[in-house]
Amino acid sequence: MIKVCLKYPFFNLSLTAKGVFIALLLILYNPQELQSQKPFKIVIDAGHGGKDPGRPNKSGIKEKDIVLNIALDLGKKLKKSGNEVIYTRDKDIFLTLRQRAKIANDVDADLFISIHCNAFHDHRVYGSETFVYGLHVNKANFNVALKENEVIFLEEDFEKNYKGFDPNSPESLIGITLMQEEYLDQSILLASLVQDNFTKDLKRKNRGVKQSGFWVLHNTYMPSILIEAGFMTNAREGAYLNSKKGQIDISNSIFKAIESYKKAINYSADNQPKTINNIIYKVQISASKRRLELKSYNFKGLKNLSRIKQGSTYKYFYSSSSDLEEIKEKKKYARSKGFSNAYIVGFENGKLFDVD
Repeated sequence: MIKVCLKYPFFNLSLTAKGVFIALLLILYNPQELQSQKPFKIVIDAGHGGKDPGRPNKSGIKEKDIVLNIALDLGKKLKKSGNEVIYTRDKDIFLTLRQRAKIANDVDADLFISIHCNAFHDHRVYGSETFVYGLHVNKANFNVALKENEVIFLEEDFEKNYKGFDPNSPESLIGITLMQEEYLDQSILLASLVQDNFTKDLKRKNRGVKQSGFWVLHNTYMPSILIEAGFMTNAREGAYLNSKKGQIDISNSIFKAIESYKKAINYSADNQPKTINNIIYKVQISASKRRLELKSYNFKGLKNLSRIKQGSTYKYFYSSSSDLEEIKEKKKYARSKGFSNAYIVGFENGKLFDVD
């Protein structure tokens, strides 16, 4: 909010002078012009911190340090391009999940970006994935949220602060009222753009856009995503995440995704979102009564696969993007692999529709 305070000996002016003075004020103080200068406001949340080092790993690297470096570099880029940036933390301190969400809500942010690194008992697992808050929670996604929500137990009076919320309970994650539901489409759009950039620009393995029950996303009242930038438990990926080059690469991809998101929602000169292009495009390659594992060998070498069930029929899709032109190229590729009847579909507000 912009406030203008003026201290002038106004009442000592003559009537004519007063008129000139008022005219000058109207020229200098144009509410519409000041409104148009309101920047796009982004809260960047570097996960963990302080007494919470993040996900454990044998290499000894600390998640809290990696994500803070990524967050600070991302913030510099966003500020340089005219955005307003608020950090939940810009140094090594511990914050509760409630504090993180409150920071975003108190400043009435346009976006909330939470940055993390992943870990898994199988060191061969690698790749990036981006989460939004949603009800479509499978076991694997729930386990990721479970680990991130465990920080609640480090907080004093956590039973009082999170009354009714059990970090160990799937029912607590998927049964509560969705405050985030209003922003789900925008969150999915931004998450898709992040994953697209990771895949295209950095050649990272795309583990997809997923929905799960992260407390910090549930309690922010704006489009919000949680990025798992990669697996520290994978030796090669862990070294990349811990390197300055890797951290700059990742912040660049997130920065480009945010700028693309602003264009997609048509963020205009007066900083009001006019329209939201929240359609996610995919290539439908087949439909069957059989439930096939989403393995490349079942789909002639294609990767980045997904599946939904409608009635008794399973529908299988290749690739995912908010960019229709990109999906048209993916359709050509799918047909070249033998899926001659492949066609483009879209998802909007959770509803499937044909594009071709």
